Amino acid sequence: MHDFLEKLRTLRWDDHRYYHQCRINQTLHLISAFSFLCAYGLLFVDPAMAGLVGWLVGMVARQSGHIFFEPREFDRVNNTSYEHKESIKVGYNMQRKGVLIGIWLSIPVLLYINPTLFGLFDAQAAFLHKLGLVWLGLGIGGLVFRTVHLFFLRSPAWGLAWACKILTDPIHNVDIYWKSPVWLLRGQRLDPLEHDLEEAAA
Repeated sequence: MHDFLEKLRTLRWDDHRYYHQCRINQTLHLISAFSFLCAYGLLFVDPAMAGLVGWLVGMVARQSGHIFFEPREFDRVNNTSYEHKESIKVGYNMQRKGVLIGIWLSIPVLLYINPTLFGLFDAQAAFLHKLGLVWLGLGIGGLVFRTVHLFFLRSPAWGLAWACKILTDPIHNVDIYWKSPVWLLRGQRLDPLEHDLEEAAA
């Protein structure tokens, strides 16, 4: 258990210091976190709506923060290049995210062309209901695929730790980014990470 928790702590720490330095990105992750918590609740009453909220609000806010606002030059805080960070990324780096986003965007087109999705749905079912369910399936599939992939790339312990990190990210993001909008309003564009680095070194 201690080894599992240490892997989880490492994954969270690397994700935070390497990919969440911009206060705008942190704030968008806070919005994303609340939307994912809502989606988790919706899973029990309306899975299709959970898929729509998770992707249209949660994932759009989260990934736009990475794509448009997170710095990609040499990282002086961590003394490493962006290319190095991408090469050691345990989960979905930008290249893998690009593939996932491409699949996500193609699904509405596929549903429009083939309303039954090769017999999976009733042709009369509402488009958004079908879209939400397929997007939910994509999210679950993406999580399972990378988890199993990590089983072979690293070890089952790393795969399970990463899956746990992803599933608990909404709660963790609220915990560490709830002050980010305040810092952003004060004019702080980048998190200096000084306090976090001191804690990690202790």
